[in-house]
Amino acid sequence: MFTFSLTYCIFTAQTENNVYFVFLGQGVDTPLSETGLQQGEAVGQYLKDITFNNVFASNLQRAVQTAEIILRNNTHCSGMEMVLEPLLRERGFGIAEGRPKEDLKNMANAAGQSCRDYTPPGGETLDQVKLRFKKFLKVLFKRMLDEHGSSGPDDSTGASPSGDAANETAAAASDVTSGGLADDGLQGLSVHALVVSHGAYIRVAIRHLVEDLKCSLPPGVKMSHLFSPCPNTGISRFILTLSQSESGPVLSAARCVFTNRKDHLENLTAVE
Repeated sequence: MFTFSLTYCIFTAQTENNVYFVFLGQGVDTPLSETGLQQGEAVGQYLKDITFNNVFASNLQRAVQTAEIILRNNTHCSGMEMVLEPLLRERGFGIAEGRPKEDLKNMANAAGQSCRDYTPPGGETLDQVKLRFKKFLKVLFKRMLDEHGSSGPDDSTGASPSGDAANETAAAASDVTSGGLADDGLQGLSVHALVVSHGAYIRVAIRHLVEDLKCSLPPGVKMSHLFSPCPNTGISRFILTLSQSESGPVLSAARCVFTNRKDHLENLTAVE
């Protein structure tokens, strides 16, 4: 068994386009705005003392910039090379990209669907985005096990001598409080992965982890918060336990520590 933390889905910070309510998706690849740069610095300062062993980012430039800012602020990871992963790109929204967000609402209303469920012509369906995320999980699990999972059961990477993955994962996150500390859920773990992706992709990813992979949830969490839109540079964290099978790495247990945290943005002004 091998357990690691996944500080997942740091939603990329604000760009000039989304401040003017223009839909980005995959086809509009713009850099961060001044506010976006401030948001990136804020999340970078918040996470600065966490030693990330692996960093994965969408290859859209707003995600790359956000990840670069986080690493530059980090006291342990400055200069680390990130993996640019196309599987982490934002959901494709077809003809809605580059147009006002109100246009997507109008198209969804005309189709009798919510914006979240509607697929514009030329866009990705939610099932297609979920498939991309499942492919990313395979890449992530293999890399984490290949690089960090070969130690013995007494290693501090989080392997459990008893093999009880569910208890191990729960214990790793048992010290979480409502105080919003950057290291919530990391006690007893020494391997940490950071993923930088996008808002619509994030919602699909979290829903897959919770509904399909049966990730356990923090006590008292509201489902409306769990699946709510992620704020710019919002943070979610999961503790994942892997085991090796003949067909490759498999997820043995998963626990959600928190989702959509935005404590680091409280002192910023003009945040979307």
